[in-house]
Amino acid sequence: MKNVTSPKLPKITYSLDEGLITSSKDLGWESIIVKEYLLPPTQHFCPGFPQHDLFLCLATRPYRIHQVMGEQNYVGLYSKGDISIVPAGTKGQYRTEDTDHFLQIQIEPQFLIQVARQTGEVDGNSLQLIPKFRERNSNIEQIIMMLHCELLRGSSSGSKLYIESLTNALAVNLLRDYTVQNKNFSLDSVGLSDNKLLDVTDYINENIAAEIKLSDLATLAGISQFHFSRLFKKSVGISPIQYLIKQRIERAKLLLKNSELSVTEIALSCGFNSHSHLGKYFRQLTGFSPSEYRVS
Repeated sequence: MKNVTSPKLPKITYSLDEGLITSSKDLGWESIIVKEYLLPPTQHFCPGFPQHDLFLCLATRPYRIHQVMGEQNYVGLYSKGDISIVPAGTKGQYRTEDTDHFLQIQIEPQFLIQVARQTGEVDGNSLQLIPKFRERNSNIEQIIMMLHCELLRGSSSGSKLYIESLTNALAVNLLRDYTVQNKNFSLDSVGLSDNKLLDVTDYINENIAAEIKLSDLATLAGISQFHFSRLFKKSVGISPIQYLIKQRIERAKLLLKNSELSVTEIALSCGFNSHSHLGKYFRQLTGFSPSEYRVS
Protein backbone atom coordinates (compact mmCIF):
# COMPACT_ATOMS: atom_id res chain seq x y z
CA MET A 1 0.00 0.00 0.00
CA LYS A 2 1.24 3.49 -0.86
CA ASN A 3 -0.13 6.67 0.68
CA VAL A 4 0.29 9.70 -1.56
CA THR A 5 -0.40 13.39 -1.36
CA SER A 6 -1.83 13.83 -4.84
CA PRO A 7 -4.74 16.27 -5.25
CA LYS A 8 -8.17 15.02 -4.30
CA LEU A 9 -10.38 13.73 -7.05
CA PRO A 10 -13.23 15.99 -8.15
CA LYS A 11 -16.57 15.14 -6.54
CA ILE A 12 -18.83 13.26 -8.92
CA THR A 13 -21.97 11.76 -7.43
CA TYR A 14 -22.69 8.25 -8.64
CA SER A 15 -25.46 5.89 -7.58
CA LEU A 16 -24.00 2.59 -6.48
CA ASP A 17 -27.44 1.05 -6.89
CA GLU A 18 -26.87 1.06 -10.63
CA GLY A 19 -24.29 -1.69 -10.18
CA LEU A 20 -26.02 -3.58 -7.37
CA ILE A 21 -26.21 -7.35 -7.97
CA THR A 22 -27.79 -8.48 -4.72
CA SER A 23 -28.37 -7.28 -1.15
CA SER A 24 -29.29 -8.71 2.25
CA LYS A 25 -31.31 -5.58 3.08
CA ASP A 26 -34.66 -7.38 2.91
CA LEU A 27 -33.53 -10.70 4.42
CA GLY A 28 -34.07 -9.72 8.05
CA TRP A 29 -30.43 -9.77 9.07
CA GLU A 30 -29.74 -7.71 12.18
CA SER A 31 -26.95 -5.12 12.57
CA ILE A 32 -25.37 -5.90 9.19
CA ILE A 33 -26.08 -5.45 5.48
CA VAL A 34 -24.12 -7.24 2.76
CA LYS A 35 -24.25 -6.05 -0.86
CA GLU A 36 -22.53 -7.24 -4.02
CA TYR A 37 -21.67 -4.80 -6.82
CA LEU A 38 -20.31 -4.99 -10.33
CA LEU A 39 -19.42 -1.56 -11.76
CA PRO A 40 -17.72 -0.38 -14.95
CA PRO A 41 -14.57 1.77 -14.83
CA THR A 42 -15.84 5.05 -13.45
CA GLN A 43 -15.59 7.57 -10.64
CA HIS A 44 -17.70 7.53 -7.49
CA PHE A 45 -18.37 9.97 -4.70
CA CYS A 46 -19.20 8.55 -1.25
CA PRO A 47 -21.11 11.00 0.96
CA GLY A 48 -20.22 9.21 4.20
CA PHE A 49 -22.43 6.32 5.27
CA PRO A 50 -23.93 6.22 8.79
CA GLN A 51 -22.61 2.66 9.14
CA HIS A 52 -19.05 1.34 9.28
CA ASP A 53 -18.20 0.00 5.83
CA LEU A 54 -15.93 -2.79 4.68
CA PHE A 55 -15.22 -3.43 1.01
CA LEU A 56 -13.84 -6.78 -0.16
CA CYS A 57 -12.48 -6.95 -3.71
CA LEU A 58 -13.79 -9.86 -5.81
CA ALA A 59 -12.15 -8.86 -9.11
CA THR A 60 -10.51 -11.71 -11.01
CA ARG A 61 -7.49 -9.59 -11.94
CA PRO A 62 -5.73 -6.60 -10.33
CA TYR A 63 -6.79 -3.09 -11.32
CA ARG A 64 -5.62 0.40 -10.46
CA ILE A 65 -7.66 2.55 -8.09
CA HIS A 66 -7.42 6.20 -7.05
CA GLN A 67 -9.02 6.56 -3.63
CA VAL A 68 -9.63 9.33 -1.10
CA MET A 69 -10.83 8.61 2.44
CA GLY A 70 -11.26 11.70 4.57
CA GLU A 71 -7.94 13.50 4.35
CA GLN A 72 -5.98 10.43 3.22
CA ASN A 73 -5.19 9.42 -0.37
CA TYR A 74 -4.19 6.16 -1.99
CA VAL A 75 -3.20 5.26 -5.53
CA GLY A 76 -2.33 1.69 -6.39
CA LEU A 77 -3.60 -1.74 -7.30
CA TYR A 78 -6.51 -3.64 -5.82
CA SER A 79 -6.86 -7.38 -6.31
CA LYS A 80 -9.08 -10.19 -5.10
CA GLY A 81 -9.05 -10.42 -1.30
CA ASP A 82 -8.03 -6.81 -0.66
CA ILE A 83 -10.11 -5.10 2.02
CA SER A 84 -10.77 -1.43 2.68
CA ILE A 85 -12.27 -0.19 5.95
CA VAL A 86 -14.23 3.06 6.08
CA PRO A 87 -15.39 4.26 9.53
CA ALA A 88 -18.94 5.57 9.77
CA GLY A 89 -19.42 9.10 8.47
CA THR A 90 -16.14 9.20 6.53
CA LYS A 91 -16.54 11.03 3.23
CA GLY A 92 -14.53 9.94 0.25
CA GLN A 93 -14.31 9.20 -3.43
CA TYR A 94 -12.56 6.81 -5.73
CA ARG A 95 -11.90 6.11 -9.37
CA THR A 96 -11.20 2.71 -10.90
CA GLU A 97 -9.47 2.02 -14.18
CA ASP A 98 -11.15 -1.35 -14.74
CA THR A 99 -14.33 -3.22 -13.85
CA ASP A 100 -14.93 -3.05 -10.11
CA HIS A 101 -16.42 -6.19 -8.51
CA PHE A 102 -16.73 -6.06 -4.74
CA LEU A 103 -18.74 -6.78 -1.61
CA GLN A 104 -19.85 -3.95 0.68
CA ILE A 105 -20.49 -4.85 4.32
CA GLN A 106 -22.25 -2.25 6.44
CA ILE A 107 -22.14 -2.67 10.21
CA GLU A 108 -24.17 -0.56 12.61
CA PRO A 109 -21.84 1.47 14.90
CA GLN A 110 -24.05 0.82 17.91
CA PHE A 111 -23.68 -2.92 17.37
CA LEU A 112 -19.88 -2.62 17.32
CA ILE A 113 -20.03 -0.57 20.52
CA GLN A 114 -22.27 -3.21 22.09
CA VAL A 115 -19.83 -6.00 21.25
CA ALA A 116 -16.93 -3.88 22.53
CA ARG A 117 -18.67 -3.43 25.87
CA GLN A 118 -19.52 -7.11 26.07
CA THR A 119 -15.88 -8.10 25.76
CA GLY A 120 -15.03 -6.10 28.85
CA GLU A 121 -11.70 -5.21 27.28
CA VAL A 122 -12.61 -2.19 25.15
CA ASP A 123 -14.10 1.17 26.09
CA GLY A 124 -17.10 1.36 23.79
CA ASN A 125 -17.57 5.06 24.56
CA SER A 126 -14.29 6.01 22.89
CA LEU A 127 -14.25 3.37 20.17
CA GLN A 128 -12.54 4.50 16.96
CA LEU A 129 -12.28 2.30 13.89
CA ILE A 130 -9.02 2.67 11.93
CA PRO A 131 -9.47 3.44 8.20
CA LYS A 132 -7.60 1.15 5.81
CA PHE A 133 -7.14 1.40 2.07
CA ARG A 134 -5.73 -1.97 1.05
CA GLU A 135 -5.64 -4.53 3.83
CA ARG A 136 -5.16 -8.28 3.92
CA ASN A 137 -6.88 -10.17 6.74
CA SER A 138 -7.63 -13.85 6.11
CA ASN A 139 -10.01 -14.15 9.08
CA ILE A 140 -12.14 -11.21 8.02
CA GLU A 141 -12.06 -12.27 4.37
CA GLN A 142 -13.28 -15.75 5.30
CA ILE A 143 -16.13 -14.41 7.44
CA ILE A 144 -17.23 -12.02 4.70
CA MET A 145 -17.20 -14.80 2.11
CA MET A 146 -19.34 -16.99 4.37
CA LEU A 147 -21.80 -14.11 4.68
CA HIS A 148 -21.70 -13.81 0.90
CA CYS A 149 -22.64 -17.49 0.57
CA GLU A 150 -25.66 -16.93 2.83
CA LEU A 151 -26.59 -13.86 0.80
CA LEU A 152 -26.60 -15.92 -2.39
CA ARG A 153 -28.75 -18.56 -0.72
CA GLY A 154 -31.39 -15.97 0.14
CA SER A 155 -33.61 -15.65 3.20
CA SER A 156 -35.22 -19.08 2.80
CA SER A 157 -31.93 -20.90 3.33
CA GLY A 158 -30.12 -18.84 5.95
CA SER A 159 -30.07 -19.54 9.67
CA LYS A 160 -30.36 -16.50 11.91
CA LEU A 161 -28.13 -18.21 14.46
CA TYR A 162 -25.47 -18.66 11.77
CA ILE A 163 -25.75 -15.07 10.51
CA GLU A 164 -25.58 -13.69 14.05
CA SER A 165 -22.52 -15.85 14.79
CA LEU A 166 -20.74 -14.60 11.68
CA THR A 167 -21.70 -10.99 12.43
CA ASN A 168 -20.34 -11.28 15.97
CA ALA A 169 -17.14 -12.91 14.72
CA LEU A 170 -16.65 -10.11 12.20
CA ALA A 171 -17.18 -7.47 14.90
CA VAL A 172 -14.68 -9.14 17.24
CA ASN A 173 -12.03 -9.27 14.50
CA LEU A 174 -12.57 -5.59 13.72
CA LEU A 175 -12.30 -4.66 17.38
CA ARG A 176 -9.17 -6.73 17.86
CA ASP A 177 -7.30 -5.59 14.76
CA TYR A 178 -8.67 -2.20 13.66
CA THR A 179 -9.49 0.01 16.62
CA VAL A 180 -7.32 2.80 18.00
CA GLN A 181 -7.15 1.28 21.46
CA ASN A 182 -4.66 -1.50 22.11
CA LYS A 183 -6.85 -4.39 23.12
CA ASN A 184 -6.07 -7.72 24.71
CA PHE A 185 -9.12 -9.90 24.33
CA SER A 186 -9.30 -12.42 27.12
CA LEU A 187 -10.12 -16.01 26.26
CA ASP A 188 -12.35 -17.54 28.90
CA SER A 189 -10.61 -20.41 30.63
CA VAL A 190 -13.82 -22.23 31.62
CA GLY A 191 -17.04 -22.96 29.83
CA LEU A 192 -20.68 -22.64 30.76
CA SER A 193 -21.81 -23.99 34.11
CA ASP A 194 -23.46 -27.42 34.02
CA ASN A 195 -26.91 -25.96 34.69
CA LYS A 196 -26.61 -23.32 31.97
CA LEU A 197 -25.28 -25.82 29.46
CA LEU A 198 -28.19 -28.16 30.17
CA ASP A 199 -30.68 -25.30 29.84
CA VAL A 200 -29.26 -24.29 26.48
CA THR A 201 -28.95 -27.78 25.01
CA ASP A 202 -32.43 -28.72 26.23
CA TYR A 203 -33.82 -25.58 24.60
CA ILE A 204 -32.12 -26.44 21.31
CA ASN A 205 -33.47 -29.98 21.29
CA GLU A 206 -36.97 -28.90 22.27
CA ASN A 207 -37.03 -26.29 19.49
CA ILE A 208 -35.07 -28.19 16.86
CA ALA A 209 -37.42 -27.21 14.02
CA ALA A 210 -37.64 -23.54 14.98
CA GLU A 211 -35.47 -20.59 13.94
CA ILE A 212 -33.05 -20.42 16.89
CA LYS A 213 -31.20 -17.14 17.38
CA LEU A 214 -27.87 -16.62 19.10
CA SER A 215 -29.45 -13.85 21.15
CA ASP A 216 -32.08 -16.30 22.45
CA LEU A 217 -29.45 -18.74 23.65
CA ALA A 218 -27.32 -16.00 25.21
CA THR A 219 -30.36 -14.61 27.04
CA LEU A 220 -31.19 -18.08 28.31
CA ALA A 221 -27.67 -18.39 29.68
CA GLY A 222 -27.83 -14.87 31.14
CA ILE A 223 -24.68 -13.60 29.41
CA SER A 224 -23.71 -11.57 26.35
CA GLN A 225 -23.66 -13.11 22.87
CA PHE A 226 -19.89 -12.66 22.68
CA HIS A 227 -19.22 -14.53 25.91
CA PHE A 228 -21.89 -17.13 25.23
CA SER A 229 -20.31 -18.22 21.95
CA ARG A 230 -16.88 -18.56 23.56
CA LEU A 231 -18.12 -20.35 26.67
CA PHE A 232 -20.34 -22.71 24.70
CA LYS A 233 -17.41 -23.74 22.50
CA LYS A 234 -15.25 -24.21 25.61
CA SER A 235 -17.93 -26.53 27.00
CA VAL A 236 -18.75 -28.71 24.01
CA GLY A 237 -15.83 -28.16 21.64
CA ILE A 238 -17.85 -26.73 18.74
CA SER A 239 -19.73 -23.50 18.04
CA PRO A 240 -23.48 -23.11 18.75
CA ILE A 241 -24.36 -23.32 15.05
CA GLN A 242 -22.26 -26.47 14.58
CA TYR A 243 -23.97 -28.02 17.59
CA LEU A 244 -27.42 -27.09 16.29
CA ILE A 245 -26.71 -28.66 12.88
CA LYS A 246 -25.37 -31.83 14.48
CA GLN A 247 -28.48 -32.15 16.66
CA ARG A 248 -30.72 -31.63 13.65
CA ILE A 249 -28.85 -34.34 11.76
CA GLU A 250 -29.15 -36.71 14.72
CA ARG A 251 -32.90 -36.09 14.82
CA ALA A 252 -33.11 -36.69 11.07
CA LYS A 253 -31.23 -39.97 11.43
CA LEU A 254 -33.75 -41.21 14.00
CA LEU A 255 -36.69 -40.25 11.81
CA LEU A 256 -35.17 -41.82 8.72
CA LYS A 257 -34.83 -45.15 10.51
CA ASN A 258 -37.99 -45.05 12.61
CA SER A 259 -40.69 -43.27 10.61
CA GLU A 260 -42.46 -43.37 7.26
CA LEU A 261 -42.08 -39.63 6.72
CA SER A 262 -40.65 -38.51 3.39
CA VAL A 263 -37.17 -36.99 3.33
CA THR A 264 -38.70 -33.56 2.68
CA GLU A 265 -41.05 -33.93 5.67
CA ILE A 266 -38.13 -34.99 7.85
CA ALA A 267 -36.07 -32.04 6.65
CA LEU A 268 -38.80 -29.57 7.61
CA SER A 269 -39.43 -31.22 10.97
CA CYS A 270 -35.73 -30.96 11.81
CA GLY A 271 -35.32 -27.27 10.99
CA PHE A 272 -34.05 -27.55 7.42
CA ASN A 273 -35.97 -25.75 4.70
CA SER A 274 -35.74 -28.35 1.96
CA HIS A 275 -34.66 -31.84 0.96
CA SER A 276 -31.43 -30.44 -0.53
CA HIS A 277 -30.69 -28.31 2.53
CA LEU A 278 -30.84 -31.40 4.73
CA GLY A 279 -28.91 -33.43 2.16
CA LYS A 280 -25.98 -31.03 2.10
CA TYR A 281 -25.29 -31.22 5.85
CA PHE A 282 -26.31 -34.88 6.14
CA ARG A 283 -23.67 -35.93 3.62
CA GLN A 284 -21.05 -33.69 5.25
CA LEU A 285 -21.57 -35.30 8.65
CA THR A 286 -22.38 -38.91 7.72
CA GLY A 287 -20.96 -39.50 4.25
CA PHE A 288 -24.39 -40.62 3.02
CA SER A 289 -27.38 -38.93 1.48
CA PRO A 290 -30.58 -39.20 3.60
CA SER A 291 -32.01 -41.81 1.19
CA GLU A 292 -28.82 -43.87 1.28
CA TYR A 293 -28.77 -43.75 5.08
CA ARG A 294 -32.42 -44.86 5.27
CA VAL A 295 -31.75 -48.09 3.37
CA SER A 296 -28.32 -48.79 4.85
